[in-house]
Amino acid sequence: MRGRRNSDTFVCMTETAPAGKHAMIAARADDVVKTYGSGDTAVHALRGVSIGFRAGEFTAIMGPSGSGKSTLMHCLAGLDTVTEGEVHIGDVGLAGLSDKEMTKLRRDRIGFVFQAFNLVPTLTAEENITLPQGIAGREVDRPWFDTVIDRLGIRPRLNHRPSELSGGQQQRVACARALVGRPDIIFGDEPTGNLDSRSSGEVLAILRAATDEFNQTVVIVTHDPRAASYADRVVFLADGQIVRELQRPSADDVFEVMRNLDDSAPGQDDHGQSTRPAGSGEVN
Repeated sequence: MRGRRNSDTFVCMTETAPAGKHAMIAARADDVVKTYGSGDTAVHALRGVSIGFRAGEFTAIMGPSGSGKSTLMHCLAGLDTVTEGEVHIGDVGLAGLSDKEMTKLRRDRIGFVFQAFNLVPTLTAEENITLPQGIAGREVDRPWFDTVIDRLGIRPRLNHRPSELSGGQQQRVACARALVGRPDIIFGDEPTGNLDSRSSGEVLAILRAATDEFNQTVVIVTHDPRAASYADRVVFLADGQIVRELQRPSADDVFEVMRNLDDSAPGQDDHGQSTRPAGSGEVN
């Protein structure tokens, strides 16, 4: 059963999608290469990756350990630079941006949901949600804020600090923080990695509903087939390259592909020992 059909965790969001969210491609990578180091010690994380993310689509990126999936997300989000190739958020190329321009683009056009929540411990839930707007000097859109927090069910917790919230509640606050800014795209790096199964389902249902009802573009990195089954598309990486895609898969479909990739992952012999030359390893 696909995650979005889990009636216990589905969150209905009926707000009309914000204007400007219907551009065909929200983000893309063109022939991206990422290499750490040089010579014999070079680590080749990405090897000519090209991919686009359509607006209003939920994409999951998966792959064995060392496949380059997290590196790809970091390059797409402007958290890391590429060695070769180009990355665009909408029609903006990242390569020519100054540090100040990159910071502004991330603040204004990209939302993040991380495994570690990244909430400021001394601030209330509401203050954490609105913090990016305050830093940017923008007024909070209160009707939109109310819509988001009510759909996420966190209004009773707005005056609580992170230490007073469960893991699932903290991640809901993180999701609200990402959504309230109306970003072009939300990146989630293992967004359910620290949550139990019930809280994971709730957070994934929120991201799924944000895509369906708000036309929000969502891209997550995950190792969990169940989490990936909430996505419209699952992209599989191995050895720094895209090797497979699935459309609207079940968790079983994703598990089967991952099992085959794990069995055939380069760099290991039959005993799980590395067969790569020294210095030619990969990163996640």
